Amino acid sequence: MDIPVHILVFIIGLALVIMTIFSALSTFVLPRAARSQLNRVIFGSMRRMFEFFLRFTRTYEQRDAIMAYYSPVSLIMLVPAWYVLIMFGYAMMYWSLGVGDAFVDFRFSGSSLLTLGFASSENLFVNILVFSEALIGLILVALLMAYLPTMYAAFSRREQAVNMLEVRAGNPPNPFDMLSRFHRIHGLDKLGEYWKTWEVWFADVEESHTTLPALVFFRSPKPDNSWIIAAGAVLDTASITLSSIDIPNEMSAALCIRAGFLALHSITDYFDIPHPDNPHYPETPISIKREEFDDLLSKLSDAGVPIKPDREQAWKDFAGWRVNYDRVLLVLCTLVMAPPAPWSSDLAPKFKMPPLLVFKKKHKH
Repeated sequence: MDIPVHILVFIIGLALVIMTIFSALSTFVLPRAARSQLNRVIFGSMRRMFEFFLRFTRTYEQRDAIMAYYSPVSLIMLVPAWYVLIMFGYAMMYWSLGVGDAFVDFRFSGSSLLTLGFASSENLFVNILVFSEALIGLILVALLMAYLPTMYAAFSRREQAVNMLEVRAGNPPNPFDMLSRFHRIHGLDKLGEYWKTWEVWFADVEESHTTLPALVFFRSPKPDNSWIIAAGAVLDTASITLSSIDIPNEMSAALCIRAGFLALHSITDYFDIPHPDNPHYPETPISIKREEFDDLLSKLSDAGVPIKPDREQAWKDFAGWRVNYDRVLLVLCTLVMAPPAPWSSDLAPKFKMPPLLVFKKKHKH
């Protein structure tokens, strides 16, 4: 072979190594949302495999037990995928430097990456590559070990709030239980502090679930709990409070809703899921029917919760808040295969896996 071919193979191998390192850095180190095509291919492939096993289940509990392994298994599969790509990349560079044939180069690369040390060379430049490959292999393992505690710390913060919500909002959480219990136990004037707590929770979820996107698929310890169901219940309760409950307006509820729909929009944007950019009611309809809304207000009134007399205006105000998060809430319920819950997962569309990648490109509305 002539020299230009060897140079081309070396450049291709080097590019493969650099792209793999970029994938690891964007997953483990970069403190902002960064898309990795390799991660999407791996998570998408694993999703197809898990969807196949779900065909043999009959109950939600069985599906939940299987899907609990989806994100952890996909995460673990990233490391061997990175190792294989780096091994091939370095094998191409070793081949271009004349270390041996394809089998010898692959064996040489594997020995270096896994620090086994059963292959060596007298060439200085080849030894520099060997040391760099071994260093990359050790760094990837160290990054994974440092990454998991960070992820589980964020998961623990998320789930603590989800579990506490069950005390106040029932299981599954819903606006009726939350408002009626606050009315009986604390008084509706105490809701203001609760909205501030969930505003902070939404900000934390937005940051952690875009920089650590595997968290989106981590399921709650209890099969009937879910972070996205909890988010929907809090947002609906805040929307009903502002639109329909006859108490002084609490601006912390509005800030909570804004923090919530911004967080859900950021997560759906990360996965390139189409949704309206700046929806307005009635131009953009919502999934909740007027009859369902009126029934809820009647139940709250029967429970002693003060309701505003103008139901028509209350509906328009509620729909005006709900439209901001209606679409993103439902598609995220579908994405994470959320447990059954009113006004969220029960209205979610069926999940459809697009070809090759995990999610579609976002289209402007």
